[in-house]
Amino acid sequence: MARRPAPVRPAMRRMRFLGSANSGTADAWNMRITSVALVPLSIAFVAIVLSLLDKDYAAVRAELGHPLPAILMFLFILSGVFHMKLGMQSIIDDYVHAAQLRKWALIANLFFSVCVGLACTCAVLKLSVT
Repeated sequence: MARRPAPVRPAMRRMRFLGSANSGTADAWNMRITSVALVPLSIAFVAIVLSLLDKDYAAVRAELGHPLPAILMFLFILSGVFHMKLGMQSIIDDYVHAAQLRKWALIANLFFSVCVGLACTCAVLKLSVT
């Protein structure tokens, strides 16, 4: 029998028997997908907001009562908040070295992202649902 060569692994990985966590690739792809999605959604968001500048509250509610502006606002909020969460998670993972502090920072990041998303969603719902 021929002896198979040992796989080439870094010394620290052989010592700890650790490998890749395999979550970095998914996060990187999600960041790229949301950034591509945010380009047209940001343009649509700015166009909607500019069209609402000179209108009163009743006119804004009437305008956002139509499905297309409301859906575009929801998509902008969801993709923006998800992109924000992933970006801060990446920064925390890269620059916070203490394990306990990293854990609490990631929890705070998730909590903040959910709160911002819910607040924005509630605001759009309040304006769009008549």
